[in-house]
Amino acid sequence: MATCLSKRSKTFNLTQVNKKGREQKDKLFQNIRDAVPEYQHCVVFCIDNMRNTYLKNVRRELSDSRLFFGKTKLMAKALGQTPEEAVAPGIQAIARILAGNVGLVFTNRDPAAVLAYFDGLALVDFARAGVVATRTFSIPTGVVHATAGEVPAEHDVPLEHTLEPELRRLGVPTRMVKGRVVLGDEDGEGEAYVVCKEGDVLDSRQTRLLKMFDVCLSEFKVKVLAYWSAATGEVTQVDATTTPMEED
Repeated sequence: MATCLSKRSKTFNLTQVNKKGREQKDKLFQNIRDAVPEYQHCVVFCIDNMRNTYLKNVRRELSDSRLFFGKTKLMAKALGQTPEEAVAPGIQAIARILAGNVGLVFTNRDPAAVLAYFDGLALVDFARAGVVATRTFSIPTGVVHATAGEVPAEHDVPLEHTLEPELRRLGVPTRMVKGRVVLGDEDGEGEAYVVCKEGDVLDSRQTRLLKMFDVCLSEFKVKVLAYWSAATGEVTQVDATTTPMEED
């Protein structure tokens, strides 16, 4: 009798999986080392509120450059962490500040142009759980509107009645009155429902409510920490909060 195996019963060769991961790391390591002599500058940056879609846009905008975003220890090792190991003079100072959510851009563009590009890059998005709320958001009493008071009522529309059960499930004490979703009294009397306060670490319930009302509290922002220049072999520190780089 033939035996059928479900997808859950499928086995994988862990040796092959590990080998693939090793190959990807080796490729990243070598690609970084190969990029150093091809470009005049190496810029190290960090990202607030990482979004892969937005990072892809950055790659397209900097198509004449090379962008690397991976394990910091691996990137630091590729650059070299001492003068003896450094793949180019002075670049080991960049390796010392690679920590956290950081990446590298190798470019022939003037560093001032790269800084100006990143300074002007600020994309808002819906917050995820764990993000700190940048402001307070409340749902006003009365008929609940689609943006919950974010725009004047005359430019807003009442919230769809089909969302009322979801609001109650998420802890908002709403009710249906004559086909409208209502919080508190119909005339607006009572206390507004506070979804989050500035400084709160948002949980999944809060982020769901924020998204329901199209409230974006997350900003994808790229900050340049420092850059290395091949012509001088020096690293210029851009962000004052970056850990000072010790001289060799």
